[in-house]
Amino acid sequence: MSDLSRAELEALARGLHGDPFAVLGPHSNGVGTWVRTIQPDADAVWLVPQGGKATPMPRAADGVFEVHIPGTLEGYRLRVSRRSGVELMDDPYRFESRVGALDEHLLGEARHGELYSLLGSHLDVVDGVAGVRFAVWAPNAKRVSVVGDFNDWDGRRHTLRHHPSSGTWEIFIPGLHAGEIYKYELLDASGGVLPLKTDPFARRSELPPATASVVHRSRYEWNDDGWMATNRPGPLDGPMSTYEVHLGSWRRMVEDGDRRLSYLELADQLVPYVADMGFTHVELMPISEHPFDGSWGYQPIGMFAPTARYGAPDDFKQLVDRFHQAGIGVIVDWVPAHFPRDQHGLARFDGTALYEHDDPRRGSHPEWGTMAFNFGRAEVANYLLASALFWVREYHIDALRVDAVASMLYLDYSREAGQWVPNEYGGNEDHEAVEFLRRVNIAVHEEGAGTIAEESTSWPAVSRPVDHGGLGFSYKWNMGWMNDTLAYMSRDPIHRRHHHDALTFGLLYAWNENFVLPLSHDEVVHGKGSLLGRMPGDEWQRFANLRAYYAFMYAFPGKKLLFMGSEIAPYTEWDHDRSLDWHLLEHDVHRGVQSLLRDLNRLHREHPALGRMDFSPEGFAWSSCDNAHDSIVAMLRFGADPGQTVLAVSNFTPVPRADYLLGVPTGGAWREILNTDAVEYAGSGVGNGGFAEAHAVPTAGFDWSLNLVVPPLGTIYLEPETSVEGTHA
Repeated sequence: MSDLSRAELEALARGLHGDPFAVLGPHSNGVGTWVRTIQPDADAVWLVPQGGKATPMPRAADGVFEVHIPGTLEGYRLRVSRRSGVELMDDPYRFESRVGALDEHLLGEARHGELYSLLGSHLDVVDGVAGVRFAVWAPNAKRVSVVGDFNDWDGRRHTLRHHPSSGTWEIFIPGLHAGEIYKYELLDASGGVLPLKTDPFARRSELPPATASVVHRSRYEWNDDGWMATNRPGPLDGPMSTYEVHLGSWRRMVEDGDRRLSYLELADQLVPYVADMGFTHVELMPISEHPFDGSWGYQPIGMFAPTARYGAPDDFKQLVDRFHQAGIGVIVDWVPAHFPRDQHGLARFDGTALYEHDDPRRGSHPEWGTMAFNFGRAEVANYLLASALFWVREYHIDALRVDAVASMLYLDYSREAGQWVPNEYGGNEDHEAVEFLRRVNIAVHEEGAGTIAEESTSWPAVSRPVDHGGLGFSYKWNMGWMNDTLAYMSRDPIHRRHHHDALTFGLLYAWNENFVLPLSHDEVVHGKGSLLGRMPGDEWQRFANLRAYYAFMYAFPGKKLLFMGSEIAPYTEWDHDRSLDWHLLEHDVHRGVQSLLRDLNRLHREHPALGRMDFSPEGFAWSSCDNAHDSIVAMLRFGADPGQTVLAVSNFTPVPRADYLLGVPTGGAWREILNTDAVEYAGSGVGNGGFAEAHAVPTAGFDWSLNLVVPPLGTIYLEPETSVEGTHA
């Protein structure tokens, strides 16, 4: 007769027992050992002791089989007869917990340094038996089970062991392998069955629209030791021009059903293209697993899983590796600001507001219809920190571009009065988010990687060190520069003289942060049109405007970022469901823009004046900033050595300017190293014949001056070839 009550047996049969490890598996009672298993679909079960004979296990309740044997049991297996056949299996309830005392302590304090190595699914070998270890945090659940094809998605079969002190649940299931699909079945505190949940720490997911997690083992061997030792992250005083990419629409296989390229195909095609164009970095729009294509990855569910849309996790590693071997850094967009409401994700994970705030005034984003993380909950902050470190450590990512930082910093972000809760001082600053961001930035920098903030407000010291009162980011996107200059460029040249300050205003705050100048995907979607489409004038003027603007951008202090496709000047805005318009390169004007960007990147890499001292006023001087009438600006950029100088002159009217006088710091010959109006860029060929001579005519505070021809709607760069020292303005 069973040593369990009928109520306990019925609870086991129904999957409602609060502590199945206390009754399933082997349990000695001093005179013998009870062995109990739950096999809902079994016709018969036998206990097969190590080195002994099989013993039938009588049915004690629906799906519950048990037997009492004398003495102790060293080891055993179960023989289970089902309609599908007979299976010899190891009992998951005979294995000890894989969560140690130190793990429990660190989990309880929410400061486990490698949380992803404990939680999630992991191939393991216990007592010589291979299988998979599962662990998940769900402190308010009444029961947690792992389900999959291996147990017919029956939540009664593999209920996890509960660790109340940390809220963690875990189990080792022998016999499982890499590639198994699974989800978690949870009962809320009242016993209600929740929608099946994906694993918050899953390292691989099914191909959307399927949503299950996948057991993964990486077998990839990296080949980027040289890069990792010397190039992470790009130095603040070095060249940095970034090509932002949406992997699914950079190029598609039109002849093969218009399908996306895989990670491996991108390694063969995207890597050499970026290298040929001369970009120093590539930034990948979010590649974390996400359910909705239209979110472009900005509503992630798999914070540890590269999306299966393009292949396996190891294929993504190969893509990163190939970029590194080509000398290109890899930045990924990382989204800790919010997550979608999809039922299989983090929303009300254990039946409560676990990852989000319970109060919708803090726990949701009205603008996006998403949930907001509770940064003040230590376990949530630790989860997100683990994700950031995982991408840096496991995937060799060089920098994380943190999306929507402003939505994290401000409690009233995109909320009306009455829709938000002030902080303890009555203000709108989210102090919990601030501390979280500082913690992430410190940890990522300690790993040798960088961080970039997409932050659109005047929050101070975003890219200043934490120990100097800053948020600790490496860089911050300069949204003000982008908005001002694009608004200027969209105006008819005849009106630009009234808005000249849009070109110069950015220098008033250029040294406040370590800025990136972003012409990102956000500027070519939602009805804004392409960059070319925002340029005024006829066909020739539109292309000339765009070329002049790109060269102005590359001369302006700050790191550079350009969204994919902008280098070929498409007529239409970006569509994530289709390929870039590569056929446009059949035409000279589009090839001209591409050639210009290639040359700008080359100069940016090779010329210290253009790629260094971006964040120091010593690296910049105006040669002319107040000629609003002619819509001309002239900038001097300096490298660390006195001879490293570039003069950049931009004329934003369609009128060529001859004998244009500009002050320069040195005399002698100046060589024209770039002209956006050059014939090879499909321009009109107006320029200086390659050289200009600086004469001892004091101008604008300089001892020397150049008489230049400035092309219409053009930007030219000149550098001193031979020089005579003069006065710096």
